[in-house]
Amino acid sequence: MSHPPAANKSNPAADLDGPFARVVKLAEVAGLPEVSLGTSYGTPALLVKDKSFVRMKDPETLVVMCALEEKEMLLELDPALFFETDHYKGWPAMLVRLGAIDDASLTQRLIAAWREKAPRKLSAGFPA
Repeated sequence: MSHPPAANKSNPAADLDGPFARVVKLAEVAGLPEVSLGTSYGTPALLVKDKSFVRMKDPETLVVMCALEEKEMLLELDPALFFETDHYKGWPAMLVRLGAIDDASLTQRLIAAWREKAPRKLSAGFPA
């Protein structure tokens, strides 16, 4: 994973001491290719080929990209982990309660979100 040139207080992704550090670590362990740190809507984000696939909404909540069909299923299956606000209705993104999700489930969500945004050729070459 590529990192920004230097820690910078104007770049929230440069501060990896908070809850986003867990997200970054799990993405690294999963071996997601072509991932870089960045920001999206002023919050820390992970990008694949300059497209955000996951970002912090607030210190307890992660915004994760996902297919609408999958989103509906997950929201129904486990509302303790996954939810949406009116802002996200009809959009291929859902909210994840970081304090409630275990590392294995979060890793699965990161891989799925990465696949949603990665170029087809790059995604096809990823074995997970």
